[in-house]
Amino acid sequence: MTHAPMTPETCFLAVPAGRIAFDDTGGSGPLVVAIPGMGDLRTEYRHVRPALQAAGYRVVTLDVRGCGDTAAAWHDYSAHAIGRDALALIAHLGGGPAVILGNSFAAGAALWAAHEDAASVCGVVLLGPMVRDQPLSWWSRLMLAAGFAGPWRKRLWLGYRDSLFPTVKPPDHAAERGALARNLDEPGRMAALRTMIGLPKADTAAILPQVRVPALIVMGTKDPDFQDPVAEAHWLAAQLQATTLCIDGAGHYPHAEMPERVLPSLLAFLAARRLAHDDVAGFQQRLEVREDPRPAPADAAADEP
Repeated sequence: MTHAPMTPETCFLAVPAGRIAFDDTGGSGPLVVAIPGMGDLRTEYRHVRPALQAAGYRVVTLDVRGCGDTAAAWHDYSAHAIGRDALALIAHLGGGPAVILGNSFAAGAALWAAHEDAASVCGVVLLGPMVRDQPLSWWSRLMLAAGFAGPWRKRLWLGYRDSLFPTVKPPDHAAERGALARNLDEPGRMAALRTMIGLPKADTAAILPQVRVPALIVMGTKDPDFQDPVAEAHWLAAQLQATTLCIDGAGHYPHAEMPERVLPSLLAFLAARRLAHDDVAGFQQRLEVREDPRPAPADAAADEP
């Protein structure tokens, strides 16, 4: 099992509608931006960040709107808006291209960022991706509405989140759960989460055929958010012409539940994006040399009388 070191210092970025919190491992390596799902913290990626950093990547994790250290109150909590936040962060850090990791509904944020600025996003990794509306029975909708209307709503959310680790919980799960519970106690956090849960995903589903960046889909075969997780992964892969990795027994957080099974494919995907970028950059440099409009130096012999 991969163990996580101390979380880097929290940094902040002001965007037009509020303030985004993020942390940054630093360095000059290729940029990886990791976005957690709704109602979660950026430390969700604590079990894969060390390996990515050790492989030479600059890893930046951010808290989505309403969650963690990011501001609680926003007028827009959509995946589209969070995708714009990711692009603003990439620009703030010196520009891309970056690979964006997105979990659950934040997979939609990664796709929106790639859709709006393909030059800044060279790949996306979609973990337990929730990018279209899933069918819910009237009973489930009623329970959801009632559950978030009462004082038990935090306990309901934390219990539901526990169920998303069906096979094994990370060794530090209790500590992470406690940190999330304290965060949800802050004013406005549960109201933001309730808003996010109710948002439709039709807008994200509509852009899928238009997104043309390399994509890796990572799905747990026991993800309770889907009636058939494997079928959902293959459907999305067909939309995006993506590669699929199904983790047997994992739930909605395969990168936290079974990081040792996710990391080999994740690192291979990142290495391929890194190689492709280096090849393009090298080609562009050679092209610039060939097309340099400056006159060539005069032949020394031509200056002789």
